[in-house]
Amino acid sequence: QVHLVQSGGGSVQAGGSLRLSCAASGYRYNRYYMGWFRQAPGKEREGIAGRERDGSTTYAGSVKGRFAISEDADLSTLYLEMNDLKPEDTAMYYCAVDLGFRAFLRPFSPSEYEYWGQGTQVTVAS
Repeated sequence: QVHLVQSGGGSVQAGGSLRLSCAASGYRYNRYYMGWFRQAPGKEREGIAGRERDGSTTYAGSVKGRFAISEDADLSTLYLEMNDLKPEDTAMYYCAVDLGFRAFLRPFSPSEYEYWGQGTQVTVAS
């Protein structure tokens, strides 16, 4: 059974940094596309970063240069390093995995992912 368990997040001042973790189990970790999403109150879920099977990454313009995906394959854990955080980054953050080999075409589309973490809140104060 596939599980994605998230940790990290919290509250930080603008300009600060946080790291989110997503521990995966129930499937062969490196074989599938994984993504990070966020959802602010009253807004749609937004794709912000993706990790291909070969380890390459892609980022949405809103976070490019500030956020970075890293991972520990031995621990089957994906990380999202978030730097220079801004108040507009405040949202619930989710990791997700696509076991259907579709997300590489539309990595920022939530509908391409089958399994999701429970979410973790990030709040950035101005």
